[in-house]
Amino acid sequence: MNLQGIQIPIRHSPVLDKGFIPLSLFFARHQQLAKKPFAVAVERTGGHITVYDTKIIGEQAYAKADRYYVDRLVKFLLWSRGGFCVTLCGDKALGKAVAQAYTDTGERAFDKGFMERVYGRPFAVRLRGYEERPVENEISKPIGRHLDGCRIGFDAGGSDRKVSAVIDGEPVYSEEVVWFPKEKSNPQYHYDGIMEALRTAAAKMPRVDAIGVSSAGVFIDNRCKVASLFLKVSPQDFKTQAEDIYLRAAKEMGNIPIVVANDGDVTALAGAMSIRKNGVLGIAMGTSEAAGYVNTAGNITGWLNELAFAPVDGQPDAMRDEWSGDIGCGVKYLSQDGVIKLAGNAGIPLAGANPAEKLKEVQALLEKGDARAEAVYRSAGVYFGHTLALYSMFYEIRHVLIMGRVMSGRGGDILLEETLRVLREEYPHLAFSAGAPDEKARRVGQSVAAASLPKLCD
Repeated sequence: MNLQGIQIPIRHSPVLDKGFIPLSLFFARHQQLAKKPFAVAVERTGGHITVYDTKIIGEQAYAKADRYYVDRLVKFLLWSRGGFCVTLCGDKALGKAVAQAYTDTGERAFDKGFMERVYGRPFAVRLRGYEERPVENEISKPIGRHLDGCRIGFDAGGSDRKVSAVIDGEPVYSEEVVWFPKEKSNPQYHYDGIMEALRTAAAKMPRVDAIGVSSAGVFIDNRCKVASLFLKVSPQDFKTQAEDIYLRAAKEMGNIPIVVANDGDVTALAGAMSIRKNGVLGIAMGTSEAAGYVNTAGNITGWLNELAFAPVDGQPDAMRDEWSGDIGCGVKYLSQDGVIKLAGNAGIPLAGANPAEKLKEVQALLEKGDARAEAVYRSAGVYFGHTLALYSMFYEIRHVLIMGRVMSGRGGDILLEETLRVLREEYPHLAFSAGAPDEKARRVGQSVAAASLPKLCD
């Protein structure tokens, strides 16, 4: 397979997407040819800086390959780490070409605008020599694992919401309810759903000491800055009704202490708690792809970890994400959308009114032994195997825990089996393990982990 003039050997391709070009293999092959030092630094709030040292080929014959490599690298770093300033070090001509993309009219205008909304300041791209690259400054802090008292854990997904009542670390009640937050423009719908879940869980305990929330989006001080859950909510309604929606819910419940965290971080926390290990990358495949990371010290890093919008596929006609406008991003591969796309390639007609119903149709066919449905999940497993190899270039991983609606039932077992095969045969140098929790934990594990987020006052 050829990408930007570089020949890439691929042993494992998805049977339902033969054009798939894993960025993991492109990055690896590009680096085999590269000789000229280059670095990308990404700065976020508090002066925290990630520096990614790499190389470019630096020859005119490979100028397009270098441009593509740095473009995809910067994109990945922004959505994995987050930041409002990118510094490109080592080649000013190449840096200028990438910087042009991050303007109001450039290819990455969406990324620029998103980071500006998250961090509340203008986005900038700076150019420096390699020797002038910034000094890395990373931090991490503990998260959750508080089990005392009567707690509510709420997990707000894009197609279902889950809530658990937890007493001294033991779930006494859990439920899952289908809802459609991404389709509703009135935030009262979201608020009513949240309150219904919290009240249901509260009724199962003698009291409520704390509320922990796992929710898609970016949260600062328990306030939502950006979230696809409110996709159709107007900017004005978002500011006045959605930004502090969880704080208002906690107040209505009786001024209960609350902690709100990104669902990806809670996914990773759930994994670390269930297997009693650190260095865990958690991936939840549902309406979107949620990701989070607990480092080898057992802490969270303050990184964005929005891997749904990080690139994974290099094929020029890869599926386009309707939100970000970019192609080849994880959201269209490791989610309900990925399964639905592959089902279409397999010739499976789906009549469901929404993605959750369409996913259930594929899962039902699989339970009946439909070979097309099995090919869907095997292809998704190939996607995931290659994508985990890419993630390992940016995260120190000891274990990957896979959760979410897509992983439910026999399909999850097939996907995991294929993922492990690709890792074993195409990337034998990788030493981390990958697995899924049991069926109950797959569906409600995040809401139980969410309950452990708040620390009770002594």
